[in-house]
Amino acid sequence: MSTDLKSQMQEVLAPLQGRQVVLIPALQAVQEKFGYLPEVAMEEIGRVAGVSSNVVYGVASFYAQFRFIKPGEHMIKICLGTACHVRGAAGLAKSLERELHIEPGKTTPDGKFSLEEVRCFGSCALAPVIVVDDQVYGNMTTTKTKEILDEFR
Repeated sequence: MSTDLKSQMQEVLAPLQGRQVVLIPALQAVQEKFGYLPEVAMEEIGRVAGVSSNVVYGVASFYAQFRFIKPGEHMIKICLGTACHVRGAAGLAKSLERELHIEPGKTTPDGKFSLEEVRCFGSCALAPVIVVDDQVYGNMTTTKTKEILDEFR
């Protein structure tokens, strides 16, 4: 384990030291800092909480909000909810996969983009919708999607 990573992890968890640690807020704090949950996170959270790293991993792996793989520089999320689906989101998702050469849940080899599928952003009037780094883009087409990706390359 890198000394720098361990010290950063301890910094994130310091406010929880000496208190009964609630695992989910601890996991959220670490993911907020690093963008994902590095393996050392399970050990450090377990140490602070007084439970095994297996228990911590069990909790983290139960919830879809937690990631165990470092995300790309830009997170692309495509909505596959009902409104987006009926307006062509499935085809748009396949187009993104082809353009990025990755499947949902993966990161491009250069670390530039990660791709995730979600069920709804609550922007149904703009369907189909993608979100790039928390910026919502609506009424998407494959052409518009490619143009947006080009802006981030």
